[in-house]
Amino acid sequence: MEGRFELGEFELQSGQVLHDAFITYETHGDLNADRSNVIVYPTWYAGTHEANRGAIGEGRALDPSNYFIVVPDMFCNGMSSSPSNTPPPFDRARFPLVTPYDNVMAQQRLLTEKYRIEKIAMVVGFSMSAQQAYHWGVQFPAMVGSIAPICGSARTSTHNWLFLEGVKLALQSDAAWAGGDYQDPPTSGLRAFSTVYAGWAASQTFYRQGLHLDLLGMQMKSMDEYLDFMTGFFSQVDANDLLGMVATWQAADVSRRDPFNGDLSAALGAIQCPAMVMPSRTDLYFPPEDNEIEVAMMADAELRVIPSIYGHVAGFPGMAPAGDEAFIDQGLRDLLSRV
Repeated sequence: MEGRFELGEFELQSGQVLHDAFITYETHGDLNADRSNVIVYPTWYAGTHEANRGAIGEGRALDPSNYFIVVPDMFCNGMSSSPSNTPPPFDRARFPLVTPYDNVMAQQRLLTEKYRIEKIAMVVGFSMSAQQAYHWGVQFPAMVGSIAPICGSARTSTHNWLFLEGVKLALQSDAAWAGGDYQDPPTSGLRAFSTVYAGWAASQTFYRQGLHLDLLGMQMKSMDEYLDFMTGFFSQVDANDLLGMVATWQAADVSRRDPFNGDLSAALGAIQCPAMVMPSRTDLYFPPEDNEIEVAMMADAELRVIPSIYGHVAGFPGMAPAGDEAFIDQGLRDLLSRV
């Protein structure tokens, strides 16, 4: 079931107030009598709740016959409050910075005010929603029963931030960008953005073996055709929304709040629940080394590396190979068995 939750005057972590804010969402399955079967699975970069459906289904770890699965849309994804759907003064490039902290605060209101949920069995997330899973564990430690970050980190690394700065500038280099007040989509900028993004989305081995040409069974004939596909994927999203999500990604840091004041170890040490952290062995955005550091700071966390050559795509529902999806499902089952 799809829905929209009104947040009203929503104060952001920055102190700015987003007027008439809202988040959209989708639910799968039914809430049980004691409201104990809740799983939260936020959206990721350029994704909507529709994309999360690829990880949810009968017989999967995220089985709607067993769990009530809530999929909230991230701010700036074009469905929840975003640059593309917000009136002045926060329209287009003037939309304020939204952090993962802000997303989680909005999601917690949805769960508690709409559904009267007091306990979550698991927060699972891929990529940017993995960052939100970490934030859930830090912000609401007594509410969250477990977290499962997949191909994501608790803090955006300097190297990852630099990559994002590159794709941002590639998009903005198009003269049609017009400072965000474009009349028509900046097509050259979106092509440049998509090309840079594609180079990092999967591993060197993935490209060496030509797997990009058979992505989703499409049997593409050339790199140009593959880049046409990637450009088409990102061009479905408004350019200002893409950049709004880039800003959120760059700002991700669970320790960027009181009382931690930048102390990542203290923030991760505040997570009380068990965690199953699953990076891809070949992820260029979120390499396993970053998660190794984080897991060492957590009280009850297991690092389980996905043995994939698909890079970041290994965690993408519906796009990753069946073996990678089965590996992730088993990790989620093992974690849920402890809750």
